[in-house]
Amino acid sequence: MEREIVVGIDIGTTKIAVFIGSKDEQGKPVILGMGKSESIGVDRGIVRNIEQTSISIKKAIEEVEQKTGYTVREVFVGIAGHQIRNIQHRGNIMLEAKNHIIREADKERLIKDQENLVLQPGERIIHVVPQSFIVDGDGDIINPIGMPGSCLEGNFNIITGNVNNIENIIRSVEMANCKVRNLILEPIASAEAVVNASEKEAGVCLVDIGGGTTDIAIFHDGILRHTAVIPLAGNAITDDIKEGCSIIKTQAEALKTRFGSCLAASAKEDEIIAIPGFRGRDPREISMKTLAGIIQARMEMIIDQVLFEIKTKKYEKKLIAGIVLSGGGAKMKDCVQLTEFITGIDARVGTPQDHLGGTITEEITHPMHATGIGLILEGLKKLEKENSLNRTPMASKQNENIEEEEPEELIEEEVEDEKEQNDKKKSSEGKTKSFIVSWLEGLFKDEGPE
Repeated sequence: MEREIVVGIDIGTTKIAVFIGSKDEQGKPVILGMGKSESIGVDRGIVRNIEQTSISIKKAIEEVEQKTGYTVREVFVGIAGHQIRNIQHRGNIMLEAKNHIIREADKERLIKDQENLVLQPGERIIHVVPQSFIVDGDGDIINPIGMPGSCLEGNFNIITGNVNNIENIIRSVEMANCKVRNLILEPIASAEAVVNASEKEAGVCLVDIGGGTTDIAIFHDGILRHTAVIPLAGNAITDDIKEGCSIIKTQAEALKTRFGSCLAASAKEDEIIAIPGFRGRDPREISMKTLAGIIQARMEMIIDQVLFEIKTKKYEKKLIAGIVLSGGGAKMKDCVQLTEFITGIDARVGTPQDHLGGTITEEITHPMHATGIGLILEGLKKLEKENSLNRTPMASKQNENIEEEEPEELIEEEVEDEKEQNDKKKSSEGKTKSFIVSWLEGLFKDEGPE
């Protein structure tokens, strides 16, 4: 059986990462290789410059092709941006007959039918996420397959994005000589990499703190209930350090990643960082406490927005599995403690190694790669689903062929039965005729002259 290869592209604000993955002999997802490049032309998850973005994508693709020996053709691409919107909608379809047994194809037809929803100008549907189903008026059904019914309804969370951003992403990938197979919302992909099924069932909020945006995905009862994109993340913290310490951006980024902390109370006033001055000038001295205070102020703003999304949807008491942090910002010192302090909800940093097989390098386990690895996992799931749906018609077609052959055999049997009945009929008629002839002959014989 030919090995199925999946390629995922994470188009982020600070980096573009391309992953190639597959499944091993045990069916466990494995990462075959990764390529990275600096992201140019992307601002807060939105492609602003198609040509520059395509060049960055091409560099990352070339790197992963050299590492793995595979040629990239079709890709699963992540999409984010603050223009992502959730729409609650109910739709229904009528089934073929009364007491029709609902199949997977009926469910998929209902989901597909929601893509015809009329949207605001400039919007396009990215995902249709079923929340619950209603069969002949009986509601709150998670999975209707196998139930009898004549009307199937569903409550859906329709996730939409900006048409221009979607088209810009597709054009950027196509200019890098690849074809977009599917667009996948980045928080959904990240959750696939760092959150397991039991956590989704219990209730969990994924918070992916990237470079340009912070992505949120809330799960409960195993279903995606809400998504949101906050246009504040790591780059905003870097800009704050740059302005607050009067240094250049590269120095601010280095300070954040090497010495940054989210809690000013844990930093010491007497710990000083010396930054080289320009053209022989004296170095600039910045205390660790000052740096932590700048970072904490911005992180509090981001986490407050996360808590607002949770409370707006009334899930603050339903997140039994707590908050899972991912993205580059999740590795910042004391990020978990600050999150728990502000929200009052348990938190942890999510890493993708639990979902992977094969050789797992330290770089792959970094939370910043949760989205890219999640795209591979989502891609493998979509291929498996497509293959299972494609197999079903083949099975039914074979059954139809068997059913078509059976009537021919029945016709032959009926012809034989009819012939046999005719023979029996002729035989009985002959016997009756010979009996009548012999009886008449005897009668005339008795009445003749003596």
